[in-house]
Amino acid sequence: MLEWFYANWVNILILLLVAGLVALAVISMVRDKKAGKSSCGCNCAHCAMAGKCHSASAVKTKKT
Repeated sequence: MLEWFYANWVNILILLLVAGLVALAVISMVRDKKAGKSSCGCNCAHCAMAGKCHSASAVKTKKT
């Protein structure tokens, strides 16, 4: 078992690093969602899904 670990420790380290980064990204997305932040960062007035991701009072239309 130790021979396998010594032969693959670099792969295990990289896998743990990638898994940690993915976990941090998911945690960040969940916190942003709970805080009511938009994931796209664009103007909702021009979005086809504006009424689906925000309440009607939160959607601000920009007049040009």
